[in-house]
Amino acid sequence: METIDQVIDINLPVQDVYNQWTRFESFPFFMEGVQSVRQLDPQRLEWEVQMGGKKKTWQAEIYEQEPDQCIAWRSTSGAKTSGRVDFCVLEDDKQTRIFLHLSYEPEGLAEKTAFALGLVKARVKGNLLRFKEYIEDAIFLPEGWRGVIHEHSVRRQEEKMAEAVMQ
Repeated sequence: METIDQVIDINLPVQDVYNQWTRFESFPFFMEGVQSVRQLDPQRLEWEVQMGGKKKTWQAEIYEQEPDQCIAWRSTSGAKTSGRVDFCVLEDDKQTRIFLHLSYEPEGLAEKTAFALGLVKARVKGNLLRFKEYIEDAIFLPEGWRGVIHEHSVRRQEEKMAEAVMQ
């Protein structure tokens, strides 16, 4: 497995950044090569990307998700990939730092060469920069999914809050 780690600061509060990130269907608007992302249910996504002139598809499951903190995923079919994005509030509460950790298994000589030449890392960095531009320039910021996922356990944020009040 090859890994890529990237960090970017976004000039918006963490809730806005997190909400936009959970709108997976919007990824093709700022992620180069991503043709579509379909959210099948709160934990499963179906990806279609164009890499090196080849179409790749896979399904991924989100196995950890905490609102305004993190989202972690791994592929369950197709291309082998996994990753985690952590959201960190900066001192002024008006900026968010994103830490992205991505792992994937390059297929074939072309993908291995692209990774060795730094082309994949450059694409990931470009995608994060486009995400920053996309969200900072947005006129309207959408609501995101505020549920919690812990290894096959899904709870909506409202259920979590109600449970805390009952205790």
